[in-house]
Amino acid sequence: MALTVEIREQFLAEPHVGALSVAERPDRAPLVVPIWYQYTPGGELWIRTPPDTRKARAIAEGGRFTLMVQRTAPTVRYVSVEGPVTTTAPDTEEHAREMVARYLPPEKVTPFLTFERTHIGPHIVITMRPEHWFSSDLGPS
Repeated sequence: MALTVEIREQFLAEPHVGALSVAERPDRAPLVVPIWYQYTPGGELWIRTPPDTRKARAIAEGGRFTLMVQRTAPTVRYVSVEGPVTTTAPDTEEHAREMVARYLPPEKVTPFLTFERTHIGPHIVITMRPEHWFSSDLGPS
């Protein structure tokens, strides 16, 4: 059963690990990678990534990407959203902390951010406007 706009947006707003998909080369299937993301119902979706990653380069080249999130219990439910990039900007401490706090327990946020700064390096924030939605809940109606 397809999800209503309200239910699909609320589901996407939950802290699932997303599967980001982006066309990288015309002779290959899309690049698909797991990623943390942030979304508020009715707004734009954003991700953080180092600027020199394959996904960042492919997104910059194509100007759009897809993100799919799912769960398996209590029912199988998924939401896939695709759209154009609206902004790409340097990461900020506020964005970094907001994203990490969404996925990790409070006591692990600062150590993760320290590790990220010292071992991974700078990030960019890529914002996407959801344009095309595909969603379903495969549980009993």
